[in-house]
Amino acid sequence: MSLDPSTVTTIEEQALAAIATAASLDDLRAVQADVLGKKGHLTALNGTLGSIPSPEERKEAGAVLNQARARLTAAFAARTDTLAAAERAARLEAERLDLTEVLPGPLQGSLNLVTQTRDALEDTFVGMGFVVAEGPEVESDWHSFDALNIPPAHPARSNFDTLYLDWGEPESTLLRPHTSPVQIRLMQAQAPPIYAVMPGRVYRKDTPDSRHTPAFSQIEGLVVDRGITFGDLAGTIDTFTKAYFGPDISARLRPAFFPFTEPSAEFEITCTICLGAGCRTCSGTGWIELGGCGMVHPNVFEAVGIDSEEWTGFAFGFGIDRLAQMRYAIPDMRVLADNDLRFTTQF
Repeated sequence: MSLDPSTVTTIEEQALAAIATAASLDDLRAVQADVLGKKGHLTALNGTLGSIPSPEERKEAGAVLNQARARLTAAFAARTDTLAAAERAARLEAERLDLTEVLPGPLQGSLNLVTQTRDALEDTFVGMGFVVAEGPEVESDWHSFDALNIPPAHPARSNFDTLYLDWGEPESTLLRPHTSPVQIRLMQAQAPPIYAVMPGRVYRKDTPDSRHTPAFSQIEGLVVDRGITFGDLAGTIDTFTKAYFGPDISARLRPAFFPFTEPSAEFEITCTICLGAGCRTCSGTGWIELGGCGMVHPNVFEAVGIDSEEWTGFAFGFGIDRLAQMRYAIPDMRVLADNDLRFTTQF
């Protein structure tokens, strides 16, 4: 599929027609996946940008794609609201006088809320032009720490924080504490430019509370290209927040320190539980930290053989469980693993 403006226009017009005629939310989701999903028609055009030799033409082509994607996203949102209201009204009307007591039959299972959230995040980032990469959960200390500019004496490498395995040399093999090793493996296997997200399960010696669990899911992102700046990072964070949480949720970046990025920042959003008023979940601050981000440190590029004078990039990482917690206003993250049917059947 070539990146021709008329092709983009045709895809957009066909998608708008399909949106307008969608009779149910399931039909609308199928249209959305067919256009903006991982293998959608509009998403497939992202892969053709790299074949455009002129940077200016590539920039213009990318702008055409982004504008079409934005218009379609708005159309999907508006149609979703209309269909949801219609389905709810029909359901209320059908159940209005139905007082019959029916014994429940065998229950049908569904994907865990964290898995649903991971799928939604992947679709969101794929729609923004990223690809999805994965890696092993059992990792080496080099991929998990050394290549990420985390020195041997760093507290994160202590037995108090990291779950080491009895395999090979002492403290050489571990359950990965983050999905950053996938970034290292990807940069070793693929030459820039790189636009990818890395979802997966990670493990830390955290004490369970309303916002932490020892085993959780994380998604990280990596961009490596010529001329990438901190402004590109801030724009990506802002675009993601509005696409995933909606326009009413604000995001902010606060200065921080991470060994693998410089400069670094923490990414926070308005607490969706109290909407900024302050509650137990956000410790009274009105904000919830979702993760960290920053420009890739030159030492990380050196470890994987990328010239930091030619290439720059940024990385970010969020907890998927916490994103689910914020999107669905769940006060305590521990309920995600309780298997309480009163909770799980809501999603």
